Amino acid sequence: MTHPITLVIADDHPLFRTGLREIIVSNPALQIVGEAGDGAMALSLIQQHSPTMAILDIDMPQMGGLAVARELQKQKLEADVIFLTMYREEDLFNEAMDVGARGYVLKDSAVNDILSAIHTVADGRYYISPGLSDHLIKRSARAEKLLRQTPSLEDLTPAELRILKLIAENKTSKEIADHLTISYKTVENHRTSIASKLHLRGSHSLLKFAIENRGVLRRK
Repeated sequence: MTHPITLVIADDHPLFRTGLREIIVSNPALQIVGEAGDGAMALSLIQQHSPTMAILDIDMPQMGGLAVARELQKQKLEADVIFLTMYREEDLFNEAMDVGARGYVLKDSAVNDILSAIHTVADGRYYISPGLSDHLIKRSARAEKLLRQTPSLEDLTPAELRILKLIAENKTSKEIADHLTISYKTVENHRTSIASKLHLRGSHSLLKFAIENRGVLRRK
């Protein structure tokens, strides 16, 4: 027997959440194991129930959906995240993708999109509301452009790439060393090697490069 897809849903508007619940439970393959009106409660429910997916409003009290997703990454909780949002801004979309979103659904089309989003993500694919498809195209184009402009990215070792991603999170060498359980000197040696391979000069050039390309680096 196929196991049901279990979900935690979180939105601070009870009426919207009720509507979402009614649509989801109409499908017998889906099971809601928790509902929350704020991000802190959503995180607690995810920790408690280990659902297949978490459907999170980006804008919630106490902890927004993005903060919850970052905490899921930090705690290595494996629920796939689908964001709900009223906002169409490209920067917010990119930030959602950067924190590991598998789905991004506009609230004004959620009634029609949510079941498709859940099943698409369950199949291991991404779901983006059709009205935001241009953002995904632009994001892919930026990744291709970066690789064309900086082909030496492909020359980085797995360890160097891992450290570059942590630099992109604005972590210091000491924080990186603690995170990876390696010595400070090893991190500094890696930083020197990365900067050399990417032809970056100056004390802040590596940090600037990493932060500017954080979204692309997360995908590598």
